[in-house]
Amino acid sequence: MRLTHLSLTNFRNYARLELMLPESKPVLIVGQNAQGKTNLLEAIYYLAAIKSPYTQHDRQLIHWRTENEPIPFARIAGDIQTREHTSARLEITLMIERVGETGGRFRKVIRLNGVEKRALDVIGTFNVVLFLPQDLTLIEGGPSDRRRFIDDTLGQVDAVYAQALETYEKVLPQRNALLRRIAERSANAKELPYWDEQIAQAGAVIIAGRQRFLREMEYDAQKSHYDLTGRREMLTMRYQPSFAPTAEGNGQLSFGALGLDLHRDIDPARIVPQFLARLKDEQAESIARGATVSGPHRDELRLLINDRDIGLYGSRGQARTAVMACKLAELSWMRERIGEWPVLLLDEVAAELDASRRAYLLERIDGVTQTLATTTEQDIFTTQFLERAALWRVTEGELAAE
Repeated sequence: MRLTHLSLTNFRNYARLELMLPESKPVLIVGQNAQGKTNLLEAIYYLAAIKSPYTQHDRQLIHWRTENEPIPFARIAGDIQTREHTSARLEITLMIERVGETGGRFRKVIRLNGVEKRALDVIGTFNVVLFLPQDLTLIEGGPSDRRRFIDDTLGQVDAVYAQALETYEKVLPQRNALLRRIAERSANAKELPYWDEQIAQAGAVIIAGRQRFLREMEYDAQKSHYDLTGRREMLTMRYQPSFAPTAEGNGQLSFGALGLDLHRDIDPARIVPQFLARLKDEQAESIARGATVSGPHRDELRLLINDRDIGLYGSRGQARTAVMACKLAELSWMRERIGEWPVLLLDEVAAELDASRRAYLLERIDGVTQTLATTTEQDIFTTQFLERAALWRVTEGELAAE
């Protein structure tokens, strides 16, 4: 999979950009801070995920200079070529339509080959893996950061998972609001079964998807980590769901029990009745708390080195190595899932790695997948990589080849 052409209009600090990407060379984007390096990778990521990795408010992506125009807008368009030499043009327009004298309504319009589509309809058209210095939150952040790692990866390639996640995130606050009203005696508990069914159906898909993803990805992460540490350390992933369904459906086994259901596929249809039973069992507690006690929104993922939790006992270097192993495993997993290599985006990652880890990373990716990397210092890259790379310099939203 390759991005052959990128077009930006009024995106962040890019007023206008038309960019043809080289066919076989990695691209190294050099520039000082706040010049637009990260914005360029953000735009490419947006084409794949239909959302930004940096902000939850898409309005912020529209160039500030357009705010006084009749319809402020930003546009990202990309020409994508797959391994089978099929091509597609994906275009996303973000706009603020004027409402009255002071108001504005935000709209996102997605077109695939000129035809307007929903976000869910274009999932899998273009896939990327983004590697950031902030990915250390996978170790040092909270449970929501680790859930986001799983959800963002699966959400790029699995439309069913993405739909379930979207439904779950909409329904959960509504169920919680109902629980609070029941506690205040302004609603009846008989209203809960409808929301329980919605939560269970969507949650079952999420639980099954996360379990399968982690099982499939763990081997590649272990192998990369083992190589990176000179075969001294073994990385393992410990999935800790707040609700643990079983293949037998009897509720007697646990994901925490070594070698049991964590390593077996469980169809979402078998999870739903177990999840409904759990919601019913916890109904009184959920009403008292005003919140849904169990479900994918409370899942946790812990990473361990030689059976010791990195987040609790690991060094900064160990954390960086574990994250790097996970990102390389994400790259390999996505290739297995979609049948070709996704595009790799490295945002100032090389500067965060020591020389040996940097060399290992570049050796693993060079010539394998289309790669775009940003840096303030090109000299930290290996000579072999620089000889092959197309070098571009960015200055205040203007890109020039060197």
